[in-house]
Amino acid sequence: MLRTHTCGELKGKDAGKKVTLCGWVDTHRIQGKLSFIMLRDRYGKTQVFVNPELTKELGEIRRESVLQVKGEVKKRPANQVKKELATGEIEVAASEINVMTRAAPLPLELDEGVASKEDIRLQYRYLDLRRPKMIKNLTLRHKAIQFIRDYLNKQGFLEITTPILTKSTPEGARDYLVPSRVHKGKFYALPQSPQQYKQLLMVAGADKYFQIAPCFRDEDARADRCPGEFYQLDLEMSFVEQEDILNLTENLFIEMVKKVFPDKKITQIPFPRLSHAEAMEKYKTDSPDLRKNKQDKNELAFCWVVDFPLFTKQTEEDFFHGAGKDWGPSHHMFTAPKEEHIPLLDKEPGEARSYQHDLVLNGFEVGGGSIRIHNPDIQAKIFDLIGFTDKQKKEFAHLLEAFTYGVPPHGGIAPGLDRLLMVVMGEDSIREVIAFPKDKAARDPVMDAPSEVTQEQLDELGLKLDKK
Repeated sequence: MLRTHTCGELKGKDAGKKVTLCGWVDTHRIQGKLSFIMLRDRYGKTQVFVNPELTKELGEIRRESVLQVKGEVKKRPANQVKKELATGEIEVAASEINVMTRAAPLPLELDEGVASKEDIRLQYRYLDLRRPKMIKNLTLRHKAIQFIRDYLNKQGFLEITTPILTKSTPEGARDYLVPSRVHKGKFYALPQSPQQYKQLLMVAGADKYFQIAPCFRDEDARADRCPGEFYQLDLEMSFVEQEDILNLTENLFIEMVKKVFPDKKITQIPFPRLSHAEAMEKYKTDSPDLRKNKQDKNELAFCWVVDFPLFTKQTEEDFFHGAGKDWGPSHHMFTAPKEEHIPLLDKEPGEARSYQHDLVLNGFEVGGGSIRIHNPDIQAKIFDLIGFTDKQKKEFAHLLEAFTYGVPPHGGIAPGLDRLLMVVMGEDSIREVIAFPKDKAARDPVMDAPSEVTQEQLDELGLKLDKK
């Protein structure tokens, strides 16, 4: 290893040790013939004392240059302790400094107190991520996902990955399509969610499934939605009722907040449960903000909204792509109607209620799920009611056939991790909790994607572009 310690771990008890640190120059302060370097890595900062000889040899070193520092840990006098630093009890007296790489002038300011334009931050995200706040956000995201994995493992769940190259089927949003070189004229789609695969896993007998799933939807950006791709905790169980899914999910997030976000306080446990009709009547929204103090960023007001309509009228603002002009599924077309409302499917489908459940946090929908249809006849009926053509129905023939070979009652939920963590961390934009997010125009500013490809690549795929 090129270092013996990180820049965030040395304490007073380490005084006298010979150490080697590596990191970025946060500041270089020259005082006469000697100087001080604040060396930084993702773990913290350590002050380095540079004697006159090394100061002269080093010269002026630009911020963000990468150094290796060898030296001895010195304990500070009590009146010089820097209480704002984890390493504030000590400094390292350098005996050797190696400049590993020199930094050019930076295109953005990394100081937390200086705001940079978001487009510049995203273009130079690899620099923006050096900021302590961003490192903290990525660390908390890691800890939250690790907690989820550990928790579900203890509950007997299997983490199973599902295909990224799959089939284009009408599932509510526009697909991202991938042309096939081998099968010219045919296309894969990137999954809007693993919905069909996880239901097939229930048919397969994998009765407790989850994955941290990448999902791809060609949607416009919002502050709480990153266009193009996002990650969700995809979860499905067999032989369960709606109450089982709600209880498991609720306990998971209560324990996650306690462990990973101990400064946060949940307003009410157990989470309040509202019917869709009650939420709309009382709060005029199906994602109510139940915080007692909306200025308190540490308050987390979870609630469940249940008893959704099975169908919604298609509108320009809320249009289910693939369905007909009249009805679209309120959640998706695999959501089960309540048993007592099945007769309404033939009479008043708009009055039918479902086993959909939404998890809401501080006024944001952070997860949605349902008990699924496991009766092929009811599934076919739903396809008819949302206006699927015979061709569209055939797109789901694999699922309907699987259901003829013995399918268990099942259901699940899929909390959106990016949005959930945005709200829990008190961020105003979802891009603050994603390492390399797309911008508002669905571009990747770091890689400059999407981009043009060569004519040779297009020819291999049998594609011709209409550049109108």
